[in-house]
Amino acid sequence: MNRRITKSQVAIKNAVIELMSEKSFDDITIQDIADRADVNRGTIYLHYIDKYDLLDKMIEEHINNLRELYQSAADMSFQEGNYVWYEYFERHYLFFSTMLVSKGAPYFRSRFLDLVVEEFKAEVDTIEVNVPGEQHKY
Repeated sequence: MNRRITKSQVAIKNAVIELMSEKSFDDITIQDIADRADVNRGTIYLHYIDKYDLLDKMIEEHINNLRELYQSAADMSFQEGNYVWYEYFERHYLFFSTMLVSKGAPYFRSRFLDLVVEEFKAEVDTIEVNVPGEQHKY
């Protein structure tokens, strides 16, 4: 992808998140997004079918990035791995804070929870608890 396309897509995605922090997703129009991103409506339609497609692609992008982070952090110490996660959430604070609070984003919360359960299930399933005289594996 060339830099101009990448720049437009970043502006469009940022515009959606900024608008969602201000009003309900249902109340946001393509024209609102275009105005905020300083692009033509046609530019949005070149990349996305509609605002729902745009939001779905943003969600999938972050879920995929988090999945990759989890896999790369598996070879790191606990502290290093946590730092990688923290850094990602900090860099994308507006997205995550908006999506976790927004009533218009239940799909994101569901996908995010599925990711957490899927990626951490193996670790949680193998936690050993040592009680004097007993050993339990959960």
